[in-house]
Amino acid sequence: MTQGERRTPARRTVLGAAGATVLGASTTLAAGTGTAQAAAQGGTPGRGHGYRSLPVPIVIGHRGAAGYRPEHTLGSYRHALDIGAHVVEQDLVPTRDGHLVCRHENDISGTTDVADHPEFASRKTTKTVDGVTITGWFTEDFTLAELKTLRAKERIPATRQENTLYDGRWTVPTFEEVLDWAEEEGRRRGREIWLHVETKHPSYFRSLGLGLEERLAKLLRRYGRHRANSPVFLQSFEPSSIQRLAELVDAPGVVLLSGPSSRPWDFVEAGDPRTVADLVTPEGLSWIASYAKGIGPTLDLVIPKDASGRLGTPTTLVRDAHAEGLVLHPYTHRNENTFLPADFRRGTDPTAYGDAFGALKRYLETGIDGIFSDNPDTARLAAADLTARD
Repeated sequence: MTQGERRTPARRTVLGAAGATVLGASTTLAAGTGTAQAAAQGGTPGRGHGYRSLPVPIVIGHRGAAGYRPEHTLGSYRHALDIGAHVVEQDLVPTRDGHLVCRHENDISGTTDVADHPEFASRKTTKTVDGVTITGWFTEDFTLAELKTLRAKERIPATRQENTLYDGRWTVPTFEEVLDWAEEEGRRRGREIWLHVETKHPSYFRSLGLGLEERLAKLLRRYGRHRANSPVFLQSFEPSSIQRLAELVDAPGVVLLSGPSSRPWDFVEAGDPRTVADLVTPEGLSWIASYAKGIGPTLDLVIPKDASGRLGTPTTLVRDAHAEGLVLHPYTHRNENTFLPADFRRGTDPTAYGDAFGALKRYLETGIDGIFSDNPDTARLAAADLTARD
């Protein structure tokens, strides 16, 4: 079956609804409900007024628009804006010569064509990163010039076959290139371009002499994105990275939180026994609020799933975090059945689209302040449905 033949009714329905809004009524979504709201208040959303002036809930383009383009490419970032993302995410890892580049992981085996380059065959190696043993090619073993000879490709081609159409189209961007791109896009679109920037494996890279926070802070200052009201969020799964950044810049920090029994890797290295379950208690949230402005919990921390994979009863996390003045940006919404809660899957094809709007409605009704999405158009429509009822 070819790519064109594999589209399902569910996929057509979602894309059709999104396309009608994004393309057929571009003045509504290209400008956005947030823009309309801000215009009524006398400004563009977030322009010079910080994250509290953004519409709620915001849609964060996860790795750009990873549901439609190879992740962490300028093409993915641009498409995220085109289809309605309020904010676009970058994950940062370093090269051997200290440049920050945008990849979800430092292992680039699955997101670039490095395996097709015989000149880099000897760079394949096995490393332990945050306690996990991985065999592949790693950004810290390449200079920026070497990395720029590679081309980006789709990370999960079996699930997102259509994205492979764009394999090889873009290089791996540096964060400085993204900052230049965001300035250019801001001028072209007449609004600030908000970024959500993650430091990946910061303790690991600091141990290699490639500390991320200082390099990131230097770039933020160079581009004027270091202030409390700058259009940027800074995020990390390691609380100490957000604490370090808080000492360097005033931009709002967000602590990412995975499963309840997990421990941040910096906690593991420091012998701190606390788990994520400890951090989502009122006491833990109060501690986070002492140096950060928000949390980025996995969606399961907002609404747990039961043994069958169906959504259960929401936790008190939204209420408790808001009581500490923290915003919540949970991750990650995706349209495909394989990523949806069991009660929102439709049909037997794991790569087909399920009832993404139904799942988003449940999550957004909890009062979260935003959501990471591989499909920003779908999430933006769901957010508009929610705000229309308010």
